[in-house]
Formats: sequence, structure tokens, C-alpha cells
Amino acid sequence: MLIAVLIPLIFAIIVPYLSKFKQKVHTGIFVFFIPFSIFLYFIRFVGSDFEPVRQTYNWIPSLGINFDFYLDGLSLLFVLLISGIGSLVVLYSVYYLHVSERLGHFYLYLLMFMTAMLGVVLSDNVFVLYTFWELTSISSFLLIGYWHYRERSRYGAQKSMLITVFGGLSMLGGLVLLSNITGTTSIQAMIAQVDVILANDYLPLIMAFILLGAFTKSAQFPFHIWLPDAMEAPTPVSAYLHSATMVKAGIFLIARFSPIFSGYEWFFIVVSIVGIVTLCWASYMAVRQTDLKGILAFSTISQLGMIMAMLGFGTGAAVFAAVFHILNHATFKGSLFMIAGIIDHETGTRDIRKLGGLFTFMPMTGILAIFGTFSMAGIPLPFLNGFYSKEAFFASTLELESTGNAIASFLVEAIPYLAVFGSIFTFVYSMYLFFGVFTGPAKLDKLKTKPHEAPIGMLVSPFILVLGVIVIGLFPNLFNGTFLIHAAEAVNSTVELEKLKFWHGFITPLFMSLAVVGIGIVFYLTRQKWSNIYHVLPGKLSFNKVYDYIIKKLDDVSAKITDSYMTGSLKTYMTIILATILVVTTFFMVVTGGFTISTDNLAEVTFIEIAVVLVITIAAIATIFTNSKLGAILITGVVGYGVATLFVIYRAPDLALTQLVIETVSVALFLLCFYHLPKLRKRTEKASTKLGNAVISIGFGALMTIIAISAHSTDWFEPISNYFIETSYKLGGGHNIVNVILVDMRGLDTLFEITVLGIAALAIVSLIKLRHDKEAK
Repeated sequence: MLIAVLIPLIFAIIVPYLSKFKQKVHTGIFVFFIPFSIFLYFIRFVGSDFEPVRQTYNWIPSLGINFDFYLDGLSLLFVLLISGIGSLVVLYSVYYLHVSERLGHFYLYLLMFMTAMLGVVLSDNVFVLYTFWELTSISSFLLIGYWHYRERSRYGAQKSMLITVFGGLSMLGGLVLLSNITGTTSIQAMIAQVDVILANDYLPLIMAFILLGAFTKSAQFPFHIWLPDAMEAPTPVSAYLHSATMVKAGIFLIARFSPIFSGYEWFFIVVSIVGIVTLCWASYMAVRQTDLKGILAFSTISQLGMIMAMLGFGTGAAVFAAVFHILNHATFKGSLFMIAGIIDHETGTRDIRKLGGLFTFMPMTGILAIFGTFSMAGIPLPFLNGFYSKEAFFASTLELESTGNAIASFLVEAIPYLAVFGSIFTFVYSMYLFFGVFTGPAKLDKLKTKPHEAPIGMLVSPFILVLGVIVIGLFPNLFNGTFLIHAAEAVNSTVELEKLKFWHGFITPLFMSLAVVGIGIVFYLTRQKWSNIYHVLPGKLSFNKVYDYIIKKLDDVSAKITDSYMTGSLKTYMTIILATILVVTTFFMVVTGGFTISTDNLAEVTFIEIAVVLVITIAAIATIFTNSKLGAILITGVVGYGVATLFVIYRAPDLALTQLVIETVSVALFLLCFYHLPKLRKRTEKASTKLGNAVISIGFGALMTIIAISAHSTDWFEPISNYFIETSYKLGGGHNIVNVILVDMRGLDTLFEITVLGIAALAIVSLIKLRHDKEAK
């Protein structure tokens, strides 16, 4: 599985080279085979006899951080969505993106994101999961900001990054606490210790941190504001990230950790409230939008809220309905994003106010849109998969039972009504999306180009997704026993396999669906009459304004703080740095009892050592008072040569030689630069400045001295010197321990140090050469 996860990232390295041939072969043709091969690899696991698969690859075993991959029904569902829809998105982008675009950048970012998502859903190690989680934020930032020359693209990319990374850091805090409580970094091992976690006092904090990560990533209320702005990304990105993959990462996280938190009553309360509020608010706001992708953005938020709510319910029926809707939503929403892209591509606009009557010009696109929008609306037709999962959602709201908590009891009563309310507006925006675009009079005078049907290649991907809508609708039990039940069981082990069918008789969920359709039709037909309500709610209120205000204030405060210390004075910078180190280090050393002074096992101090140290001390102090440049250079040399003398006394000839060479080179360089050195003059600082400098310098020196003595006086760990003494000859074949350490045991470190010095030397030579060339001109 490691290869399957990393192969998109590995292939991404050569994408920029392949893009050089884009005039002959579109880069997407090469990229298509990567997700498609991953899909073929994992599709073989689908079956009624499927058993979870675990694979481990060592990474940082000393910290318990390894590539632990766990493939169960839940991760298999997401892997197939990531790779399957990823293949269709790449195929669609071949026709959507012109070869004049930066295709190398686009597919590199897309493949990077694909690796990140595969890593998230397959990782069993919480810290590896977090690593891939943040990689999704970084790669999505690059994809959303792909058209970086557009101000709105940059704004949307930054907003998504800030909100999702904030949630990711919160999630990391929860994962660290979970790891500390359970003593493991494995999610499955944590699930096995659910009783320990539920009994821990930090449970509310852990759940809050992890839920923040999930809510921000899946655009749940009130963190949903980043998703509409992310629609500035190219349509293939929207179809991939914002319908089937990235926004469902938070859904996956909730599902993965549900076996841990589902026994905690506040998990039901918080997740259900956030999910149902997100469903209602986003579906209500979707009707207000005029941009096709804006409508789809809020529709995505509402659908994610519905799935989140079902995971919050936690019952077997609700979990199965949630898993089923994850699959259904990916099919109809992915196709609708692609259809929106086709309309934009062929008409030059996404503004629904300028569209209408397109069915005449784009019949194939219109037919595909019928299935996508009607399925999203949950219209009771046997060939639409959206109806099945919507009815299952209604049924799950009726099966909730009160636990005695007042808030939970209120939710149990209110949720069915809120579910109907949110679904009514879901119906309205679905009808608004289809009929507003494909019916009515054509507005050709408002379009940049005369509309026409998209090329067949661009229709293939949405056609396949719509075919999925129809197939699942006609055969709803096709994947139950072989696929969906395994995903649901990974979330709730009590899930039972039930046959889905279109007709259940005249039961409450059917009446709820009929109410949605009936009231939805009335609301849609009278939309112009009641749409003024948006001037009242939300009116001028907006979470976007809150976000913009917070960001502006952060920028202003940050600028003031930065301007206060970024004065251009190196002396000021050194003062701040040394003072901070002095205060913070001293505080923590005192609090933790780090200062330890022991006089045991000390060697005898000889007269010559005292004499050398005195010379070094006097020379160091003398540098402060000298007004001669030449004198300062020579006195500094005395300090360096004095240290070399100490190395000789302590029988470290290698260090002594190194110190002598460095000191000689340093003195020589100072003398060569003698003419350019600033003129030394009598210091005229205020007495307070001199006192502050003295306190910082003396305090910092004393701190370093005490730390050195404390380090020598403590024996918390076995000295590593014993290891070097015992193994230097055995492993390195040398009696000189220092040489063996530098050349063998720390060979790579030494190599990189030499490399850094070499690069610095080349940079200096280049600067000198550039200066000579400039002067010659």
C-alpha cells in the first residue's frame, strides 16, 4: 500500500518534464493512468469476504511513528472515491484546461493532493495521518490559488489554508493527548482502549480538538465560509476536492474516531447540532446564490452537514445511511460540478441570471443535469440514488432515543423537523439550478459566446458519474453486502445488513419526502416573492465579515509588533534574542530543577590551566574597552589561541588543530578586511543602556556556564561517550575516537557541513564575480 500512496507523489516529480510535450500530447493523458491504476489495484478488495489488511513500514520507530496502513471497509470506500473520481477528473481536465495553461503545475499539485488524501484515509498512525492531513491543506491551497493572478483566487486559497490549518493544529493537540493517554499511536489500538479514554478527565478537550479539525476541513457551520471562496479554483479542482475528497476528509475523521467517542453523550449532541445546523443554513443560503459554483458550494456544505448529522446520531441505521450517502453524493455532486464547468466553458459565464434555455443548445448536458439535480433533490424516483439515502436519513432521525439529558431530549424531538426544513431548501436550490439554466427563454445577448454542446470527451466523465447515479438507483443493493456494509461496520460494529428498496409502504419517511417535494415546489414557484427575506436574514450579518475583521486585526497588530522591534539595528536584535533566551531558559531551568552543581569526580585544576583561563578572560574583557581596530583583532586572536591551548592541555590535538586553523583564518580575514571595518570610538550610550547590556551579557554568560556545569553534574542518561569508546574500533576501524565519530558515525553530518561550506564559498565567488562584471560595464 505504501507504493499506492506514494506513487502519485513520485510521478509528480516528472510531470513538469512531461508538460514540455503538451502541444503534442496533453499532460493529463499521462497523469490519468496513475489514479486509474490505483483504482484497479484496490477494486480487487471489494467482496463479501473482505477482511481488513494491515501493513507497516518503519519510519521513526524510536518515536512510534511508522507508516502503518490499515485498509478496512471505510478506508476502502474513500480510496475508491479518491482514485476513481480522481481518474474521471483528470480525464475531464484534459478537455477543460487548454495547453496554454501551466499544466505541469496543475497536475503536480493534483497528484500531491491525491497522495495526501490516500495517506489520510489509509494511515493508522495518528501522527502520520496528521502529516498527510496538513499536506492536503498545502496542496489544496496551491490548487485553489492555481490562477494566482486573480485576486479572488489568492483570497480563497489563503482563507482555506488559514481555516483548515487552524483546525489541523487543533486536531494535532487531540491526537497528542490520545497518544499520551493510551500509550500508542495506532488508531485501532486506541479504539481497543475506548474504556480508558472515556474515563479520562481530558475526554471533553480531546473530543473538542478533534472535532475542530473535522469541522473546519468539512466546512461545517460556522467554518463553512472558506468553501464558497474556494470555488475560484478551476472546475476540475472543485469537482475533485470539494465534492468527493478534501471536504470529506473531516467526515472520514469523524467516522474513524466514532468507535471511540460514540459512547460519549456530548459527541451525539455536538456533532448532531453542528451537522443539522449546517444542513439547514447552507441549503437556505444556496437559494440566494447566483453563481453556479456558488450554488453547488453551499449545496455541498448542506450535504456534508447531513452526513455529519447522521454520524452524530451514531445508530446502525444512521451510520449505514451516512456511508451510503457519501457514495451517492460523490456521484451526483461530482457530475454537477463538471456540468457547471461545461456551461462556463461553452457560454463564458456561470452567472445564472444570464443563463436560460440552454437545453435547446446543450441537450446532452441538460439530460445529465436532470439526473444530477433531481437525485440531489431526493425526488422519489426509482432510478435516482439520492432518494434512497435521503429517505434513509429521514428514517434515522425518527429512530433517535433520548438519554435523559435535556439537550439530547430536545434534539431527538427537533431533528426530524429540522431535517425536513433543510431538505425543502435542498429541493428548492436543486430545481433553481436546473430550471434556471436549462429552461425558459435563452439570453444570448448576455453571453460571451453562442452556447453549443460540449465535446464528447468533456461529457464522458459526468456521464460515467450519472451512470453511477442510475445504476445505484435501479440496483440499490448492488454494493451493500460486498462494499457498503464493510464501511459501515468500521464505524459501528452493530450495523446490520438490510435490503434497500424503493417502496416501503406508507410510512413516515415517505410522508417526509412528499412534504419536502410538495412544499419545495411551492417555495420554488414563489421564490421571487419571499427571496427578500435574505435582506433580513442574514441581512448585513456575515461570517465572512467576521473572518475579514479578524484577519485585518491580526495583520494590524502583527505589523505594530514587528515595527516595534524591526528597527534595522543588529544590536537591538541581539539584545532581544539574548534577553529572551536568558529569561525563558532561566525560568524553565528553575521551575524544572534543572540547575545542578556537583563537585564529585572532578579532575585536579593545575596552575597552567588557571593561567590560560585568566589570559582568555582578560583578553575577552579587553575587547570591550579597546578603541584600536588592530588591537581588537589581535586581542580576539588571543582568545581563540587560548582556547586552542586548553585543547592541547586536555589532550585533544584534533580539536586544537581545528581551532588553530579556524582562528588563524579568522584573524587573517579580519586583517584583510581591516580597511572596511568600522572605526572604533569611545562609547557614548546612556548609563541605563550600559547597565542593561552588562546585565544581559553577564547573565547570559553565567547562564551558559551554569548549564554546562549542570549538564556535567547530572546523570539522567548513560553517557554516549561509553558507546563511542566501545564501538569506535569495532565499527569504524580506528583508534582515534574523534576521527571515527566525524568520518564514520557522523559521516553524513560532516558531509553536509562540507556541502554547506562549499555552497557558501560558491555564493561568495559568484557575488565577487557579479561585482567585477558590474564594475567592468
